[in-house]
Amino acid sequence: MPTPRDALTPAALSMLQVIAETGSFAAAARASNMVPSALTYRVRQMEEALDVLLFDRRSRQAKLTEAGTELLRESGCLLAEIDAVANRVKRVATGWEPQLTIAVDSIINHATVMELCTNFFNLNPPTRLKLRVETLSGTLESLVSGQADLALGVVMDDNTKTGLHRELLGTVSFVFAVAAHHPLAIATQPLSDKVIRQHRAVAVADTVKRGTSLSIGLLTGQDVFTVADMPTKLDAQVRGLGAGFLPTCLAQPYLDTGRLVARSVERTQQQIQASYAWRKSGTSGQGRALQWWLAQLQNPVTRAALLGERDRLG
Repeated sequence: MPTPRDALTPAALSMLQVIAETGSFAAAARASNMVPSALTYRVRQMEEALDVLLFDRRSRQAKLTEAGTELLRESGCLLAEIDAVANRVKRVATGWEPQLTIAVDSIINHATVMELCTNFFNLNPPTRLKLRVETLSGTLESLVSGQADLALGVVMDDNTKTGLHRELLGTVSFVFAVAAHHPLAIATQPLSDKVIRQHRAVAVADTVKRGTSLSIGLLTGQDVFTVADMPTKLDAQVRGLGAGFLPTCLAQPYLDTGRLVARSVERTQQQIQASYAWRKSGTSGQGRALQWWLAQLQNPVTRAALLGERDRLG
């Protein structure tokens, strides 16, 4: 007995579509340049492989059963996917990667990344795009471990890792901010560590899987509310669930409306150098998808927008 993999070939599925379109085995055989017995035999092979009836034999017309109707629907999807795979393979041969994975740190502006993705997909590339949301050390780790091809928003110095290329995105400044109704909003400035430690901090979890995780701005013994990403941290602080440092560009709209209040602190204000990085190419060189993204990142407007300094790309 034939197995489903043996019987459900692209040719057999195409034949099923022809039978449904012509309405009879005889008409389908003529359209396919086959003798009717050969066509009937192939239909029975599919039925035996699936152990179902695809056509109602009581009808003079080629009337599909419920099972046959489902197979016809799925066959359309399978044949379309085969065509799509063939087209991708042909285009990958021209230098496009099958998939490009980008690790995006949570300090990076989400809307700008989506605009870049839109522009990329408008090229109709054969490359599939995958985004990973990471934070702190996890952003760099995803690149070093090979889980990402490009990382946006990494924090690293010249000696952090070898085998990587790095370019500066820009400087991210942080402001210590609390909700207008938070107790620290009316506390005497500059806020000392002793005063801040009495209140809950909101922190973003480091997504690093191996090695030491980073923490920024936390005090020993302080109660901590840990969240998944920077937008959630912003939301928590706007709601008064805790205090902490936020990227100035992210907090500014809320500072302007008074929902957040900036407070001066005794310790040094936070500031980091955010970069984008990618692995050094092997003998095959960079793929065309990575080349496209790196070309976009050369634009100062794009770099500024990724750090939230502009609402949209110019």
